[in-house]
Amino acid sequence: MADDDYYPSSGDADDDYIDEDVFIEEAADRPHDAVSWSISSVITSESLLAAQKEDLRKVMDVLAIKEQHARTLLIYYRWNVERVYELLERKGREQLCCDAGVSITENKGLDLLKSSSPITCGICFEDVAPSKATAMDCGHCYCNDCWTQHFIIQINDGKSRCIRCMASKCNAICDEAVVRSLVRERHPDTADRFDRFLLESYIEDNNMVKWCPSKPHCGNAIRVEGDIYCEVECTCGLQFCFNCLLESHSPCSCLMWDLWVKKCNNESENVNWITAHTKHCPKCHKPVEKNGGCNLVRCVCGQYFCYKCGGATGRDHTWSSIGGHSCNRFKEEERSNVETERRKLHRYMHYYNRYKAHTDSFKQESNLMKTIQERISLSENKESGIKDYSWVSNGLHRLFRSRRVLSYTYPFAFYMFGDELFKDEMTPGERQIRQNLFEDQQQQLESNVEKLSLFLEKEFQHLTDEEIIGTRMQVINLSRIVDNSCKEMYQCIENDLLYPLKHSVHHIAPYKSRGLERASELSECWNSDESLRNLKTDNGGNSLQQNSTINGTGFLARLFPCWFFHPTQ
Repeated sequence: MADDDYYPSSGDADDDYIDEDVFIEEAADRPHDAVSWSISSVITSESLLAAQKEDLRKVMDVLAIKEQHARTLLIYYRWNVERVYELLERKGREQLCCDAGVSITENKGLDLLKSSSPITCGICFEDVAPSKATAMDCGHCYCNDCWTQHFIIQINDGKSRCIRCMASKCNAICDEAVVRSLVRERHPDTADRFDRFLLESYIEDNNMVKWCPSKPHCGNAIRVEGDIYCEVECTCGLQFCFNCLLESHSPCSCLMWDLWVKKCNNESENVNWITAHTKHCPKCHKPVEKNGGCNLVRCVCGQYFCYKCGGATGRDHTWSSIGGHSCNRFKEEERSNVETERRKLHRYMHYYNRYKAHTDSFKQESNLMKTIQERISLSENKESGIKDYSWVSNGLHRLFRSRRVLSYTYPFAFYMFGDELFKDEMTPGERQIRQNLFEDQQQQLESNVEKLSLFLEKEFQHLTDEEIIGTRMQVINLSRIVDNSCKEMYQCIENDLLYPLKHSVHHIAPYKSRGLERASELSECWNSDESLRNLKTDNGGNSLQQNSTINGTGFLARLFPCWFFHPTQ
């Protein structure tokens, strides 16, 4: 397509200058799929407890249950509050809690503790005073020594998030306040671990919250509301796919990108090259590459063999024949295998070379930022009527985003139109039609991205005002065209390529015109005084012993002396 089809003439510069506001307005994200949306927030050391309390409060208010019961319920349903609401409407409050091991009925075991008679423990069969025994919500009552030993074993085995009652066939979850109180009397460190595990469960057992995969670990977690197939940016600056925790790779699906990374890092492609360009010695089986025209080759082990068929031979030969050897008869299977490997290798190299080229261009263009800032500074200081150069920065950011998208379209095409994932999804005719449609979109995007890169690399500090205005219009219009091309490509991928699939489901992160927005930090919105009261009382509202009290920031400091902790082993 000719340049005139895209670029305005210099006589239209004044008209196009007014359109910059339109360009900026169009840069706002407008999701092409109204159903696909997500909002991300960062959970830090200060906001983790607040985030957990927020979800706990929602369930406590709706189901009218205690905090420890709400936590047990949410851990069982992987902290999915909407799922809890859905099952509440379908199953009812009692069945919902029963399935999670939460007992909301009156504790009948408390009657035993009110008696003055000794209680026989059903585990150790020792008679103990009622003050030395504890009854759980399920009604089972045992001595404190047996309960404590049971709790410690469960915590050490990594089951502290759902410690079940000791009674046979009882699935009730033990009260966390009782666990904390009894364990702290003998093993304060184990009690601290128990508290930490309960706190970490909000991330470990939550499908909507994941650790930032930064290395070294920044200590942050990301919470997403809405579609989990999205790309996010942590406050540490790392951009990644929330679903698979790999680098951002849209429009590739997570499966496609995982296969592509393994393929690029694997030695299998070297094996493919060896298969296509060498023959194995019939004696030592080492690969041998021919470096001359004669088809009689000699391996380093001393074995002579025919390079055409790989059969062992003697040394006697001429340019036209090998003594005592003939391989002129055609063998379809051997030739077919070699040709197949060569075609596969050639196809892979086609997509890999173009992916690598755009990845390298992205790295080179990323270095333009500092150079362009210097050019802007020089242009603003010279005597000129043009002082606004925001269009340069806007164009550069558009170039970065579109170049990144373009590079990932090649791994996508490699799997979309290959036989590895979708062999039975399309007939050869359908595959060719869809491939032509996709490649037309890809070619148009690629052409305009290169043009945008060309204009942004101009040394505009040496241009006249008229030339700067012309360049400015080109950059603004090309930025708009590139943005629209990216949107159209994503629509093509989702609607024309992925949606018609019958046997496979592949999700891709949506395209965002303004790029990934850095996740906002979750505010520490919980009331520390109220939380202190909640944490200092047991499930009956009674004050716990002094050595089991917990206070705000000190509580987190004791649990996490260094916040750079990693997911629990």
